[in-house]
Amino acid sequence: MIEIRELDPDDAPAVQAWHHVYAVAQAHGMGEHAVVWQLEEVRVLLRERTSRAWHAGWSGVVDGEVVATGWMRVPLLDNLDRAELSVHVLPAHRRRGHGSAMVAHLEQVAREHGRTILGGEAAFAYDAGADGAGAPGPDFARTAGYALALGDVQRELALPVADGLLDRLAAEAAPHHASYTLRSWVGPVPDELLQGWADLTSTLMTEAPTGELDVEPEAASATAVREGEAVVAQQGRTKINTVALTADGEVVAYTDLAVTVHESDRAYQWGTLVRADHRGHRLGLALKVANLRLLQESHPGLAKVVTYNAEVNDHMIGVNDRLGFVPVARLAEFQKRL
Repeated sequence: MIEIRELDPDDAPAVQAWHHVYAVAQAHGMGEHAVVWQLEEVRVLLRERTSRAWHAGWSGVVDGEVVATGWMRVPLLDNLDRAELSVHVLPAHRRRGHGSAMVAHLEQVAREHGRTILGGEAAFAYDAGADGAGAPGPDFARTAGYALALGDVQRELALPVADGLLDRLAAEAAPHHASYTLRSWVGPVPDELLQGWADLTSTLMTEAPTGELDVEPEAASATAVREGEAVVAQQGRTKINTVALTADGEVVAYTDLAVTVHESDRAYQWGTLVRADHRGHRLGLALKVANLRLLQESHPGLAKVVTYNAEVNDHMIGVNDRLGFVPVARLAEFQKRL
């Protein structure tokens, strides 16, 4: 029988054992396209308490060996009926009820926190198709009572992107956004842009396609932005950012990339959003071009950028196609109401 233990962030061997199981299970069947949180990134999340969310992990132990892991993120400022969870089981220990036991435990924890809507993700091979039928992760989620709410595609961009291509795309977009100023930087958000950044980025969760997900915008908290930046720094990550500003300095569009000291070959595209009343000016394309330039200048030697797009997000997919992104895998977002 499996024993489920809450993870102590100060118990280094326990955290390392947890991370080993998570990393092996997450990477299984994904090859070079696996996206795995690094050990120190996980440890920082466990240790740091912020106003935005609470994180916790659990280990599933059989005969003294960790064979399964659980993780939960509980929002604290918004989406107060939701919890995000993930479950991983070593491939050699699957189909023995360990994953189901961990799901049941996490659902009970969610109930104790007053959460009634649970979300989770499953990565799988691109060739499995949009619904992931037959792939282990999506099949397990459905067996546990979770329904597919949104399908995403993982895309990768080989670096470096040729200066000539970036020049052409920037020149194409420039006449359409002449009244805006683009501003790029590495690291934390400048003080004078902080509240505008918080206001805009808080809407990404609902301005991007949501499918059947029951979500609301995040709270626009400048304090939470600064807390998040502190966590990012402790994790060994660095942000590369570009915004579009109106003539009076209002932040109306943004994009951000992240790199980490724990992975020398890749960067991750995080958010990109143009406020609805400022769309139609090629700002999305212009922002991504400017941010890629800064990425390549500040972090030469990277091999690729990893990003995700909802299957239905035709506009952003079109922008990414022009930059050279190619589909390599899929990610399904599942949801369950307790």
